[in-house]
Amino acid sequence: MATAAIKITECPRDAMQGMHQFIPTEIKAAYINLLLQVGFDTIDFGSFVSAKAIPQLQDTAAVLQMLDMGNTQSKLLAIIANYRGAEDAAKHKEITYLGFPFSISETFQKRNTNAGIDESFDTVKRINALCGQSDKQLLVYLSMGFGNPYGDDWNVDIIQHWTEKLIAEGIKTIALADTIGIATPNQISEIYPMLCREYPETEFGIHLHATPDAWQDKIAAAYQSGCKRFDTAIKGYGGCPMATDELTGNIATENLIGYLESQNELTGLNLAKFQQAMAYSGKVFS
Repeated sequence: MATAAIKITECPRDAMQGMHQFIPTEIKAAYINLLLQVGFDTIDFGSFVSAKAIPQLQDTAAVLQMLDMGNTQSKLLAIIANYRGAEDAAKHKEITYLGFPFSISETFQKRNTNAGIDESFDTVKRINALCGQSDKQLLVYLSMGFGNPYGDDWNVDIIQHWTEKLIAEGIKTIALADTIGIATPNQISEIYPMLCREYPETEFGIHLHATPDAWQDKIAAAYQSGCKRFDTAIKGYGGCPMATDELTGNIATENLIGYLESQNELTGLNLAKFQQAMAYSGKVFS
């Protein structure tokens, strides 16, 4: 692994994107400004995608202009789904990471980015080159990483195949994504450490979804497998609107923090600021 410290990515973008009622830009910015004070490694704050596909996040550029980056150590991540979105995101110096969802399910890749796997891999290569020119880092989400509901082929060899190809293109950070919340603790315990052993120079994170009663075993499996990079969202809001089950949301950040504390793992977070953000989230997700 690239680092020994726990890294938590707070994901207000993932939490907000499926909300039907538009959240005012000022409310989004105020919430993210609170999150920036907590001490998270990264804030997944918005996306540069079609307003038709994700209308909730059409104001991402406006939100960005309202963020106070002068008193935070957190990095910003924006999701992109094609090269045009990457170009838009790369114009903003405040953004560190561009996140691209690369699915090993052909069906889901077409649903999510309107392109198949091979075409999307070519897009990854182009975006990675753009990142090199723009002082950005490309984070690839290996989505449907634990299976899919579409009947597409899925096995560990397919995961390893695409991971190897991504790394060969210079991708240094990969998040194994349980897009629809079907990962089992046994799968996590098998797949995550296998990737870390095979590709020790790559930083692997994990982006899990779960029903409210199923999060702990998954988080424990990831942590005990050596995972140091977790994606979560306050109160477990959100999930992928392209493959949704309203009961399957993100892992709640407060649950992850509680688990890590039970393992005597220091998070380095400002818990007073975290409680402020928790309280304010009621305004965002009302």
